[in-house]
Amino acid sequence: MHIRKILIIVMLLISVIQTIDAQNITPQQYIERYKIIAIRDRFDYNIPAAITLAQGLLESGNGNSMLAVKANNHFGIKCHNDWTGKRIYKDDDAKDECFRVYNSAEESFIDHALFLTSKSRYEFLFSYKVTNYKAWAKGLKKAGYATNPKYPQRLIDLIERYDLAQYDRISLEDFKKMLILNGQNPDTVFPTDTEIIEAPKQIAESGPHSILYRNRVRYIIVHEGENIVDIARLFNINPNSLYRYNDLKKGSPIHPGMMLYLQPKRRKGDMKFHSVQKGESLWKISQIHGIKLQWLLKRNRLKIDSNIKAGDKLYLKKKKP
Repeated sequence: MHIRKILIIVMLLISVIQTIDAQNITPQQYIERYKIIAIRDRFDYNIPAAITLAQGLLESGNGNSMLAVKANNHFGIKCHNDWTGKRIYKDDDAKDECFRVYNSAEESFIDHALFLTSKSRYEFLFSYKVTNYKAWAKGLKKAGYATNPKYPQRLIDLIERYDLAQYDRISLEDFKKMLILNGQNPDTVFPTDTEIIEAPKQIAESGPHSILYRNRVRYIIVHEGENIVDIARLFNINPNSLYRYNDLKKGSPIHPGMMLYLQPKRRKGDMKFHSVQKGESLWKISQIHGIKLQWLLKRNRLKIDSNIKAGDKLYLKKKKP
């Protein structure tokens, strides 16, 4: 009788473990779920999709880690001094370290891109080709993203095991086709005739605003149904100031998913240069890099109605020679 009870308990434990394992996200499922966001960030921020996915897989345990499940933190990004959002604590290099909490996994991916593009210590990475994942992997370790000496090789192994480099060989046109197959409208992800900076729909419709940073300037993502007056009241800012901070004419409409700065942008951008992508406007570039439009124009000897084309190099920190 005693043996039978033990066997029953063992079988129940095995059943529970199998159920838990069945609920875990596999690497392939993780890649399929987040590859669209990683490729979009490659076009938006020039960060290799292979690196984004490999870091996500590694840092979040395929999306199964405590940080990923409880805090939507897929990249192990700690709070640092500039984080004012929600926090969660866990032991890491030291006891009870502070990590960022996000409203969604998509928000974590965006903050990862902003983290790499807004910190000066990662600036040298953007001199590497987007297809050179080995240089990026080694560069992340050199810049201090991780302390593990095997970090670069672990990223490289993941990229090569799951052929993540294929997502950095996808053309913009093929990516737009992928978006359509995924039920998304490419024009809302890569606007060409409107000056809207889009974010994933999940973020635009989420709950309380998270305070994000670009070039050390606070901004939010506009939610569904909001207007300037709503946001001004929420953050105790004059509506006219919001228009001015974002280089918008008074009365200009705002849209769900749009980046909206809550304080003045800076005279210098967060990177040395910006390579113009198809469909980008001078205003959009000024928003992407947190630089005042007038200073973007001055540094490049341009006027507000100047024409720019894909491939043009714009100076963000120094005046164009």
